Amino acid sequence: MRTWQVQDVMTTDVAAVTEGAAYREIVDVLTGRRVTAVPVVDGARRVLGVVSEADLLYKVELLGQPHERRIFPDRHQREARAKAGATLAVDLMTAPPVTVSPDASLAEAARLMDARRVKRLPVVDDLGRLVGIVTRGDLLKVHLRPDGDIRRDVVDEVLRHTLGVPDRVVDVTVTGGVVTLTGQLDRWSTVQLALRLTRQVSGVVEVVDALGYAIDDAPMSALRIGGSTPAGIA
Repeated sequence: MRTWQVQDVMTTDVAAVTEGAAYREIVDVLTGRRVTAVPVVDGARRVLGVVSEADLLYKVELLGQPHERRIFPDRHQREARAKAGATLAVDLMTAPPVTVSPDASLAEAARLMDARRVKRLPVVDDLGRLVGIVTRGDLLKVHLRPDGDIRRDVVDEVLRHTLGVPDRVVDVTVTGGVVTLTGQLDRWSTVQLALRLTRQVSGVVEVVDALGYAIDDAPMSALRIGGSTPAGIA
């Protein structure tokens, strides 16, 4: 079963600038392409950093403030003043860049964005060359998958091919990405595996468990509060 990767949702027509790009040139790229940040690349398209609107706004924020009257209480303030006076991409960019591989899962990309507090990730190949960019909005595209496509993956990949469940044993309905599994399987452990694999199908928002089972093979340590009920047990 294939889960969606960064390469499935990333933008490949990426606006980028070189190290020597001037401030005005960067502004022109951002406004012309209607993006909020651009990767900075070298001659081989290797990503060196990223310049965002926030990096450029320091010049607007601190414009006209005398240097001698400015107090620098922390590193952020010092960096802000440095970027306010910068005119080239190499001095404006945030480096080193936070990048991601095209074959990373969407979950991996989302965790990286959250951990590093960034809104987009340049996508690079094994040599660090720019091949795309992925944003928070791009990661949400997986949840635009049609319900029919999600249902087909659950039926074909999870139930039939992976678990070997015969047709019509489990009824699968999908509404707005919410998958409901109804029916009777042989064991508690099979039910748990079916639920776990279904949650991993690209585009699934939630899985509703309406499955029963004939044999309770759960380990003694598994406290199934609110879980499936064995067939014939109230």
